[in-house]
Amino acid sequence: MSACIKPGCLYVVATPIGDVDDLSPRAQKVLAGVDQVAAEDTRTSARLFEQLGLRTPLTAVHDHNEAHRVPGLIARLQAGETLALVSDAGTPLISDPGYRLIAAAHDAGVAVVPVPGPCAAITALSAAGLASDRFHFEGFLPSRQGPRVSRLKLLAEATPTLILYEAPHRIVETLEDLVATFGADRLATLARELTKTFETIRRAPLGELLAWVMADSNQQRGEIVLVVAGAPEREAEDTRALSAESILRVLVRELPVKQAAGLAAEMMGLKRNALYDMALALKLANESP
Repeated sequence: MSACIKPGCLYVVATPIGDVDDLSPRAQKVLAGVDQVAAEDTRTSARLFEQLGLRTPLTAVHDHNEAHRVPGLIARLQAGETLALVSDAGTPLISDPGYRLIAAAHDAGVAVVPVPGPCAAITALSAAGLASDRFHFEGFLPSRQGPRVSRLKLLAEATPTLILYEAPHRIVETLEDLVATFGADRLATLARELTKTFETIRRAPLGELLAWVMADSNQQRGEIVLVVAGAPEREAEDTRALSAESILRVLVRELPVKQAAGLAAEMMGLKRNALYDMALALKLANESP
């Protein structure tokens, strides 16, 4: 066993999202030294292992069998064996299976050791040219339009930068829905096939990105990350104020003005004094003949 491998440990290993040279030397040592590697798709991992000359046994752990496989894997770890968890590409658990195994390991007192490396979301964010001090990773949106639009409406007011994954056959539909809910002028970056031969990164307003993708079918292929600028702070405050007014209209019918304003302020994260004046005006309007 390699000196960097400790008995009974579960290693969470990031693998390349495209360029095999992005695999860290430490990750390669871990993958070579553990007793077994739990892979999202053994066929995909087998191709990577062949490139690297690795012969560590692979076992499949994916969404459809993870709950069933976890007890046996934990038992092996408790017996002193070593295991690495990998996804098809990038950092495990980021829109990939594995959290049940990791949670069970913690519950069983098994050491969980991260081996960091590539992650499509962070790679895209680092090259997006958008605010990165606060960001929200949403992963994949719902595949059906109705639930997707409903989710986007909830996200449209958020001020942190938004990171989305999207399948190539849905990228046009998702961009159309983003334009409809966020506005055509909202700045965004489309990052496609990161670290691969046909890597493309383009930063533009959503409306321009939609037109570009529709005009070039090549942009509707491969792995896609969308990074979308958050709502401006003023816009978010105005939207919250409008939402607060809707809430106050209901509350003032049932509660005293002061209580209604306090409850709405707590719900919306706004100042009570400003909402008191709004609540009073609504109360008076309700009482006028």
